[in-house]
Amino acid sequence: MALQSDHHNQNPHAIFIPYPLQGHVIPSVHLATHLAARGFTLTFINTHAIHHQTSTAHSTPLDDLFSGVRNSGLDIRYTTVSDGLPLGFDRSLNHDQFMGSLLHVFSAHVEEEVEKIVKTASSGGAAPVSCLIADTFFVWPSKVAKKFNLLYVSFWTEPALVFSLYYHLNLLRKNGHFECRDVRQDSIDYIPGVSPINPQDTMSYLQETDTTSVCHQIIFAAFHDVKAADFVLCNTVQELENDTVSALQAQIPFYAIGPIFPRGFTKSSVATSLWPESDCTHWLNTKPHGSVLYVSFGSYAHVSKTDIAEIAHGLSLSGVHFIWVIRPDIVSSNDTDPLPVGYRKEMISKEKVSEKINRLMDLKSGSQYRTAVREVRKTLEDAVKPNGSSDKAMNRFINHLNAAVSNKCGRRNTRARGF
Repeated sequence: MALQSDHHNQNPHAIFIPYPLQGHVIPSVHLATHLAARGFTLTFINTHAIHHQTSTAHSTPLDDLFSGVRNSGLDIRYTTVSDGLPLGFDRSLNHDQFMGSLLHVFSAHVEEEVEKIVKTASSGGAAPVSCLIADTFFVWPSKVAKKFNLLYVSFWTEPALVFSLYYHLNLLRKNGHFECRDVRQDSIDYIPGVSPINPQDTMSYLQETDTTSVCHQIIFAAFHDVKAADFVLCNTVQELENDTVSALQAQIPFYAIGPIFPRGFTKSSVATSLWPESDCTHWLNTKPHGSVLYVSFGSYAHVSKTDIAEIAHGLSLSGVHFIWVIRPDIVSSNDTDPLPVGYRKEMISKEKVSEKINRLMDLKSGSQYRTAVREVRKTLEDAVKPNGSSDKAMNRFINHLNAAVSNKCGRRNTRARGF
């Protein structure tokens, strides 16, 4: 559905800035392509570091990650900026310095690039920029959007529950469940739309007593900034978090538009992986349906070498077929092979995690998990179908954004005529 703004009969032009971590870049890329398919012009701003790592992981070097989808007719432009650190700086090993740079330095590079894009568009090089779409975890989007007279769309890549807990930090403080001398341990039962939750089940940042870390500074500043957003897009599904989403919608313009996957849940036409990928299809096709365990710890978490060894031994002991996606820097960026000696060639037996693996993979004991996965999958598929809840939410967002752009342009034209 391609919607056009009233300004020079052109489609909305959005600048899109993802948070430079794998789990944020992937849904941002897919959201950008979804919006472009609905008529948007997109200018996607990546960091030099993310672009370099993605290009290096690809089989052939990439100058423009979106060249393929642009050839198919989507209007997505692409550029990169510095995150404030040298390209060769190990961001994984030096987490606090990386986060500090995103907190204090990155916005200056972004602002410079946004100004360039806005000026180029205004001079006739592209459709006029109407909005800024940026990850909620950034601490500056509302200020940059205001400076260049853009609407601000905040993109939250996690569940609505997590957003709501951060959004209501003031209630957690007031009720003694966060940032207090004697933190309460009873259930948190006062967050709008959130069922009673045990403090031990909340995000790790809400359980820490030292709230002076750079990550806490980012969370505090980001969730102050998001209150000035014109729209919030969330990578969730209304049916999975109905009460939480509805409560947030009563406070802010909040749209549940997930899951943000490639169209048809097929492989992405845009390179998004920061590490080289292997095709396991042939091996998988030789195994019975539902017999292979997938193991991954994500793109950023670190664990001790002892824990990795125990997990590896437990997988071996379980005897199940498995695919383990493991980063070379999961233990340390200086330790490129954290697996036990000989693990890649012999079955190493050690009792640890094998019992739970077998309980999960067993046809009888694991049936409840498989049933739950099938139900969630159907909910996700239904949500993104035409007239599904997420499809409708996306249409509402585009209509509301279009109206806001038209109103903003109308006010600007009225002022220009001297009224």
